[in-house]
Amino acid sequence: MTSPMPRRPRHYARSLLPLLFLPAIIIAATSTATTAASASYNRTSNCTLLPDADIVRKAFLDVINFRLPRHGRSACRPVRRLRFPSSNLTGVPRWDELANLSSLLTLNLSGNSLEGELRGAFWRAPSLRAVDLSGNRLGGALRFEPSTRLRSLDVSGNRFTSVEGVGLLHGLESLDLSGNVIGKVPEGLPRLGAQVRRLDLSRNSMAGRFPDDFPRLDGVEFLNISHNNFSGMVDARIVRKFGPSAFLQAGNALLVVEDLEPAPATKGRKKHRRVVLIVVVVVAVATVAFLAGCVACGLNLKRGKKRGKKKDKDGKAAAATWDEDEVAVGAVKVAATAPVVVLERPLMELTLADLAAATSGFGRESQLADAGGRSGAAYRAVLPGDLHVVVRVVEGPVAGIGEDDDAAATAAAFRELARLRHPNILPLLGYCIAGTQKLLLYEYTEKGDLHRWLHELPAGSMDIQESGIIIDPTWDATEDTSNKPIGDWPTRYQLILGIARGLAFLHQGSSGRPIVHGHLVPTNILLGDDLEPRISDFVHPGSNETPEGDVYGFGVLVFELVTGQAKWDEATVSWARGVIRNKKGANIVDARLREETETETRRTEREAEECLQVGLLCTAHSPEKRPTMQQVVGVLKDVRPAPAD
Repeated sequence: MTSPMPRRPRHYARSLLPLLFLPAIIIAATSTATTAASASYNRTSNCTLLPDADIVRKAFLDVINFRLPRHGRSACRPVRRLRFPSSNLTGVPRWDELANLSSLLTLNLSGNSLEGELRGAFWRAPSLRAVDLSGNRLGGALRFEPSTRLRSLDVSGNRFTSVEGVGLLHGLESLDLSGNVIGKVPEGLPRLGAQVRRLDLSRNSMAGRFPDDFPRLDGVEFLNISHNNFSGMVDARIVRKFGPSAFLQAGNALLVVEDLEPAPATKGRKKHRRVVLIVVVVVAVATVAFLAGCVACGLNLKRGKKRGKKKDKDGKAAAATWDEDEVAVGAVKVAATAPVVVLERPLMELTLADLAAATSGFGRESQLADAGGRSGAAYRAVLPGDLHVVVRVVEGPVAGIGEDDDAAATAAAFRELARLRHPNILPLLGYCIAGTQKLLLYEYTEKGDLHRWLHELPAGSMDIQESGIIIDPTWDATEDTSNKPIGDWPTRYQLILGIARGLAFLHQGSSGRPIVHGHLVPTNILLGDDLEPRISDFVHPGSNETPEGDVYGFGVLVFELVTGQAKWDEATVSWARGVIRNKKGANIVDARLREETETETRRTEREAEECLQVGLLCTAHSPEKRPTMQQVVGVLKDVRPAPAD
């Protein structure tokens, strides 16, 4: 008689379910209605999907356009990175929930439209190392709680009004608070310690003393405190270390202190050191500013002529007294008599003093941008004859100019660049060479740059629509509206084609040499009154810059114009290339490009996908596999053939 089979536990069959139906159980585990079988599985395994996924879902419950990614077996691991840059996220996250992600290392929500305050409990996340929340609409007070692990924080381009508890971030190495409305230097900033490597407080309204309210600058590699209201003294060595633009318009009471070398010792006299104080922002020049536009320019020009023709006792022309007059351009003082050459108006006699008067002493009220290119700040000016120009301060190398070239060679190079004329190139109108400072005069474009039109104006006016076309509320009702705004596909296609034509023209070169731009980004594409793109800031070649690099930059611009997403990096480009290669390009076309009729929508999607294919070719990993810009122009012209006359 055989012995009876041992009785198996009743739950034996259920214990085999995870092995037989593992994929189905994982899918079921992600739903809110978790079955008993999936619950048993999660209890008996090391999968941490449910807790972390539920935390993320709750944190973004009130955020529009947030989609929890779908994962496979790898989802059964702790959440270490949350990256959703430029994902059209809108709403108020629940920051307290994110603090419960015990393994979260990095958070990147940059380039969205997130709102509300950033609550202090968020910083309790025990493993948090890097946070990038730049380019959102976060505001109010930015409050911190103690954290020893956080290394990098970027909250630039938001609406924060104050910062509290920054001294509690003992391990912080990089801090970017630029582009907010913070009115006071954060308390506790000096307690950050010597580990700080990067500090950007620019473009706020901060009041405080420099360097008393700052951490030690010995180990700091990048510093920018421009466009604030600081007081105190800056050692000239600090200015040389971080560059004049780091202290541009940093405060009327901020002084540069230059400690000169000791004078040679003489018998009976002790060695002494002389101290020279230079006001960074010349208040006297600023008071002249823009009282009567070009009238002020004319008065200043007239005064200059009189002083330049001063007579001596013998009635002969005496030497000009301009040697004592200087103009502050950033933190550098240069001679006010430096001539300004306006190439199209050779008879116009202007000096740097006239530019200072027309730009409010290179003041903030006349400034258009302090970034966006490799050049320094840019200012709007109205010159005699109602000539509207942009005065851009040049920092860095210039095309065709070596470091040792004199003023004559520099002027010759500027004149050669000014001969470059094309509908899609911003023309160089003139220049001023004042010692080591170089200023370039460009045509002023009322519509601004491509980044402003693509990411700022449309996003701020999405609720003002008419017949499916986004209307810019800043336009005057009497203005010609025959040109469609940038939100429609034909306009964006014309921008893509125009940029390609301008870049192809540059690559054809001048005097047999191709001109490489090297920094083709939306802020360097200006828009004319007819929304025709004009490439600017092409005067800065680098030793490693090539036409193939420009082709890659153009491909990224195509991705940005078609998808409507901002802030592209290598990871984002790689993602877009994967989508396009898988024939899913229609999924990433900007939703704002949909037309009224189904036929127009299909045409938009087809043409946009073809442009994405062009971007795919231009961003090939191997430079030799990228097409030339002349080839790109030929392909783009076939995407949307021009109608016959």
